[in-house]
Amino acid sequence: MYALVEILGKQYKAEKDSILKIDNVDAETGSVLEFDSVLLLNNDGKVKVGTPYVKGVKITTTVEDHKKDKKVTIIKFKRRKGYRRKQGHRQNFTYVKVNEIAGV
Repeated sequence: MYALVEILGKQYKAEKDSILKIDNVDAETGSVLEFDSVLLLNNDGKVKVGTPYVKGVKITTTVEDHKKDKKVTIIKFKRRKGYRRKQGHRQNFTYVKVNEIAGV
């Protein structure tokens, strides 16, 4: 059984006991988060598609860890002008573990 869930504007495939890497969420490590914006639910071949969400279905997750992603380097350059800019960025993200897909 799996569900497609929308978390902070992005879609993820959630299965029981899987770990999702989502955008940073302000929550303590070990806290429980619930997401009710389930777009699709597949229960042993029985597929429910929401319009836009499947009613009565929730994903219960536990926050595992907060980390930073790899560095992304941004370089701006204009030839023959002496213009060079270099900037780096590391995005914060959160690991959550899917405990339960409720309301099946």
